[in-house]
Amino acid sequence: MREPLWRISLPVPAEAVEAVSELLGSVFGTPPVAWHDAGTGRTVVSAYVDAPRAWSAESRAQIKAGLARVRELGLPLGRARIQATRLRREDWANSWKRHFRAMEFGRALLVKPSWVRRRPRAGQQVVVLDPGLSFGTGQHPTTAFCLEQIVGNRKPGAAQSLLDIGTGSGILAIAAVKLGYRPVEAHDFDPDAVRVARANARQNGVARRLEIAQRDLTREPLRSVQEFDMVCANLILDLLVSERVRIVNRLRPRGLLVLAGILRTQFLAVARAYGRLGLRLKVSRRQNEWQSGVFVRG
Repeated sequence: MREPLWRISLPVPAEAVEAVSELLGSVFGTPPVAWHDAGTGRTVVSAYVDAPRAWSAESRAQIKAGLARVRELGLPLGRARIQATRLRREDWANSWKRHFRAMEFGRALLVKPSWVRRRPRAGQQVVVLDPGLSFGTGQHPTTAFCLEQIVGNRKPGAAQSLLDIGTGSGILAIAAVKLGYRPVEAHDFDPDAVRVARANARQNGVARRLEIAQRDLTREPLRSVQEFDMVCANLILDLLVSERVRIVNRLRPRGLLVLAGILRTQFLAVARAYGRLGLRLKVSRRQNEWQSGVFVRG
């Protein structure tokens, strides 16, 4: 039988990731990986090594000495407890795929990776989207909340327009087109995100019904010629607050504004900032460390 692998891991604050990565790389002679869980905010640095080098007294001593040096440099480490986990040998090129599953949003929408064979229900729209460089697969609580609002507030047969600010993978805009929103526009300042979003739109057969453009919200006109029935802004806190006037000016009276990407500790400040512009909080949801909300204008 083939020898198992060992994963040697250290949960660390973001400021210490580079130093701890360098430490594990020097001890084990293999490039470590750093994985950040956006849901919990925790970063884990891991080295994958063969059994003979895995968990010897010498390697433990080297790691502990290295962590002491990192602390002397003034970098925060917290408790920095070393974790050693024995792993089965497997097909690493494909095993990560099992962490991405198909997701239903009401009975109207199914979002799934291309390798999942699950078929939609009768009348259910499907968005096929694989994990890639741009944020947004439906798995994260903030993206899921936005998708639920797009599904839940769709009025069949009615004309409804939608703007997706900071589109990332394009998932929200693609789902909106599939569900019958017209017109739908999507913007992002990152050229890679725009490229990925356009590719995803082509894969889902909606490229001709969806306008995807590279735009920097901070440089857009304060007022917009076009206003939308729904605006989705899954952005970082600084942009949501500093650009709130631009965001609100793209929303029609009595339109819905979906705000996400907000930590629970930040949400009250965001709600107050938009409340001062005349928006009323309609619904809010907390999940893990995140809180998202839907606001009504006028």
